[in-house]
Amino acid sequence: MTRVALVDDQGLLRAGLRALLDAEDDLEVVGEAGDGDEAVALALEQRPDVVLMDIRMPRVDGLEATRRIVAEPELADVKVLVLTTFEIDEYVFEALRAGAAGFLLKEAEPEEIVRAVRVVAEGESLLSPSVTRRVVETFARGAAPSGPAVSGLDELTDREAEIVALVGTGLPNGEIAERLVISPATARTHVSRAMLKLGARDRAQLVVFAYEAGLVTPGRGAA
Repeated sequence: MTRVALVDDQGLLRAGLRALLDAEDDLEVVGEAGDGDEAVALALEQRPDVVLMDIRMPRVDGLEATRRIVAEPELADVKVLVLTTFEIDEYVFEALRAGAAGFLLKEAEPEEIVRAVRVVAEGESLLSPSVTRRVVETFARGAAPSGPAVSGLDELTDREAEIVALVGTGLPNGEIAERLVISPATARTHVSRAMLKLGARDRAQLVVFAYEAGLVTPGRGAA
């Protein structure tokens, strides 16, 4: 059973999400929160598998709450899936940098929401090529906040650096394997090793690191 926490300052939205998710045999909503402080407290109390996190909330926003959850050793297994109104939400990039496993539009179809929760719960990142293009555009505009230098780059092999660059364009392991003429298992191994060396929490954060490290530049995004 996948345990889910709902975080949004709109009670009506939380009620709708609860009804949707609780209707699934493999999903269970274990709690709700209306702001970032409540979200962190709820995560510590319930240890959900996935937190559906709104960004724009009063007092403590979802961005800060995501940072706190990701930084808490006791919550290492908790995945944060960001809820946003617009694909180009100004906080999306920062949320990914903070450790969110991906993001979901509030207007998404019910089946998309259910699938997203399952994908993130299984340890995958919800970061489609269209989302990656938004990251590229952000860098192209010079609007992406500058983060700390990415450490561990010198530990990457040439192949690992090449694969991180391809991850940065939004390619899944299967397509990376086809591009480099290697097996999907080998591609997955390289991705895992690169994540370990760079200290990336998940694939979504690896995409951010790829851009911050200059392994991918605007114009080389996914088609």
